[in-house]
Amino acid sequence: MIENVVEFFKNLPPKQCVSCGEKMEEQHECYGTQCDSCNNL
Repeated sequence: MIENVVEFFKNLPPKQCVSCGEKMEEQHECYGTQCDSCNNL
């Protein structure tokens, strides 16, 4: 069962910015939906 879960996460597509569609570098502690360029914080 563990192998199926690992394979599921390995096969997910790259995360994309909701504003510009740019591929995002994911961070394990971050659930952000915008890339650094679009994030105005």
